[in-house]
Amino acid sequence: MLALIAPATPELNMGAELLRMLLSLGGIVALIFAAGWLSRRVQGRAQPGGRRIRCVESFALGTRERVLLLDADGKRLLIGLGPAGMRTLHVYDGAAPEQDESTAAAAPFNFSDVLAAWKRKP
Repeated sequence: MLALIAPATPELNMGAELLRMLLSLGGIVALIFAAGWLSRRVQGRAQPGGRRIRCVESFALGTRERVLLLDADGKRLLIGLGPAGMRTLHVYDGAAPEQDESTAAAAPFNFSDVLAAWKRKP
């Protein structure tokens, strides 16, 4: 009589549940990669002329102080950043020097360069 009162519990198929969980996890990982790809596509859109200001190099002097080397309309500017604000330290005369391919090839690769090159591969 007790068996008739107790609700019947369905049989649990572990294989089907494991497959459902793995497919769900795969879908979430695919959504993460799709969101990363989409954000790169949206951010990569530049105007046809390109940017007129770009940061060539930056160097941290302390916890809150930095020095930036900027290229703006063909001129190089050395900018100091700190808690008090931003100040132009030097304006270089003439056009920005072109970088040799031999100098760029001789520079050692670090992990971030290898990872960036791997991400750019189609």
